[in-house]
Amino acid sequence: MVDRGLLDGLRVVEFGQIAAGPFAGSLLADLGADVVKIERADGGDGMRAWPPLTENDAGDAFSENFASLNRNKRSVALDLKSEAGQAHARSLCERADVVLENYRPGVMERLGLGHETLAELNPRLVFCSISGYGQRGPSAGKGAFDVTVQAMSGIMSVTGEPDSGPVKCGVPVGDFCAGLYAGYTILAALRRREQSGEGAFIDCSMVGSLLGISALQTSEFFGTGQPAQRLGSAHPRNAPYQAFRARDTHFVVAAGNDKLWRSVCQIVERPALAEDARFETQALRAANQETLAAELQPVFETRNAAHWLSELEAEGVPCSPINSFREVFDDAHVQSMGIVRDLTLPNGARTHTTGFPIAISGFDFDIARQPPKLGEHNDEVLAEWSGASSVNGERQASGTGGAG
Repeated sequence: MVDRGLLDGLRVVEFGQIAAGPFAGSLLADLGADVVKIERADGGDGMRAWPPLTENDAGDAFSENFASLNRNKRSVALDLKSEAGQAHARSLCERADVVLENYRPGVMERLGLGHETLAELNPRLVFCSISGYGQRGPSAGKGAFDVTVQAMSGIMSVTGEPDSGPVKCGVPVGDFCAGLYAGYTILAALRRREQSGEGAFIDCSMVGSLLGISALQTSEFFGTGQPAQRLGSAHPRNAPYQAFRARDTHFVVAAGNDKLWRSVCQIVERPALAEDARFETQALRAANQETLAAELQPVFETRNAAHWLSELEAEGVPCSPINSFREVFDDAHVQSMGIVRDLTLPNGARTHTTGFPIAISGFDFDIARQPPKLGEHNDEVLAEWSGASSVNGERQASGTGGAG
C-alpha cells in the first residue's frame, strides 16, 4: 500500500450513504486510511444522484456533492441481500480495523453484518454506528434527516431572528457533527486497542452530537431554568456582537470586551456611549443590546461597509464582511491557506474541492484517489483484502485474518 498519510495501513470498511457516515469516512481517508466504501449494486450511495452533476465532453455526468465526501476512497458494489454479497462483505470486515455504518438500527444485523457477528470474526474490530437517535431508546428506530434532528435537538429553537419562525442551520450540522464525533471516537478506540488488544462498539447519534456542541446553550438552561432564545446574529453575553446594516450591505462587528467597546465608540464618533450607565460593562451591554444596537445602527447606515471594516480593523476590533462562498474563496487569507484543491472526477471533468482543512506538521494532504465510480474497485479490493477472485465469483475468501 502506498504510504500517504498519518493513518496509512488502517483499513476501514464504510457502509455509508448520503452524509454522516461518508463524512466520517472521508476524514479517515484524507489522513491516509484505506477506506473501502460498500455500496448497493443497484445505484450505490443516493448522493451519486445529487446535483450539481458535472458533465464531461461526452455528456457523462458525475455528482460534485458525492465527490466532496468520497474522494480518497475505493468503491465496492455488492448485493447485500444475497448470501454471496454478505459473504464478501464479511470477508472484508474480518480484515478491517474499522467498520463504519450509518444505516437505521437493526439493518446491519438483518444483513448478517451486525457488531456481535463481526466481533466474533474479528475481536479487534472497532465498529462505529451512526444514526439519528442512537441504537437504543424509544426513538432509536425512527428515520432521521439533518433537519429533523436539528429540530429535535433544540438547535432550531436558538437559530434565526427573535421574531422568525423555525430556521435550520444553513449547513447540515447534524450530519457533519455526528461525522466529526465518529471520526474522533474511532481514533480514541483505536488508541485503546493498542493498549488492550480489544475492539469497541461506538454508538454515535446525531442528536447526541448536536447536544454535545450546544454546551453553552444547555449550560444556560441548567443554570437558569430558562431555555435559550433566538438572537439572530447577536450573542447572549456580549454586545455589540452581531451583524449591522451599513449603507450598502451588512457586516459583523464583535467588540467582546470593554476596551474594544470604547474603540467602537471612538470610531462611530459617539464617545459619550462609553460612559453611558446602560453600557458601562459587558454584562450591561448584553442586557441592553437592543437599545445599544438602536444607537449604533443609524450611524452605520451613513457609510458603506468597507469604510467601517477598515476603521474597525485599524483599531483591532474583530469584524468581517458577510461573505458568500464565492467571496470567501476570493479572500486572500483563505487562498493563502491552500484549502481549495483541484479535483478530477471519474468522468475526466476538472473541478475544485475543499481539502482537509487542518495543518499538521509532517503531513501534506493530498487527493491520492479521485472519487470512485460505483464498484470501480470490486475485484481489486476483494483480491487484495480477502483473496476472492471477483465479486461475482462463488469462491469465498480463504482463512480468517483479523485486523492488523
